[in-house]
Amino acid sequence: RGIRVGYTPDVLTDATAELSVALLLSACRRLPEAVEQVKNGGWTTWKPLWMCGYGLSDSTVGIIGLGRIGQAIARRLKPFGVKKFLYTGSCPKPESAAEFDAEFVPLARLAEESDFVVVTCALTPATQGMCNKDFFSRMKKTSVFVNTSRGAVVNQEDLHDALAHGRIAAAGLDVTTPEPLPTNHPLLSLKNCVILPHIGSATYATRSTMAVLAANNLLAGLRGEPMPHELLL
Repeated sequence: RGIRVGYTPDVLTDATAELSVALLLSACRRLPEAVEQVKNGGWTTWKPLWMCGYGLSDSTVGIIGLGRIGQAIARRLKPFGVKKFLYTGSCPKPESAAEFDAEFVPLARLAEESDFVVVTCALTPATQGMCNKDFFSRMKKTSVFVNTSRGAVVNQEDLHDALAHGRIAAAGLDVTTPEPLPTNHPLLSLKNCVILPHIGSATYATRSTMAVLAANNLLAGLRGEPMPHELLL
């Protein structure tokens, strides 16, 4: 119908990467569960293994989708002492991977060897439901799964089953299906699943930049000029 479309690329990379790291740390170190223990009186005397989780030092991190956000996450995780980065996607990206000495591997191997799995790929027919029962069954019982891409990349029933039966240690999700997630959803009953309300880009600076880009696109479109960021259909 001749409708022009503007969009706001590249502005949320850093904010989403920061949130992904925060979500990973929250899940692996059981932060929401620990906060609840303080509030409900569960914090008593010191106990050797109480509230223990898993650390990044000397770990293997697998990134599904080494695009802008995936690279930004790896860049932030590297100083934590990560031993090895693995990644998978539609094709190898040697130039992007070189910074982290990341190895391109099949999805199954990434699941089997990673202590932390971070999903940052686009939602396509090929990736829909990709993280499913088979994927979770290959992961280590001590591994942590984080998704900040799109909810539909994950089969949530299979994820719930894996978490509830201890097949993986924990999960952190900033995206779900549907959104908002119903308050009675089974995933919300699990202590080892941290779910956020899709706030990856939610910093004041990022949202302000997005607004300015959207306004400049709109003004250029109304003037009949090329938009600063136009989706050419």
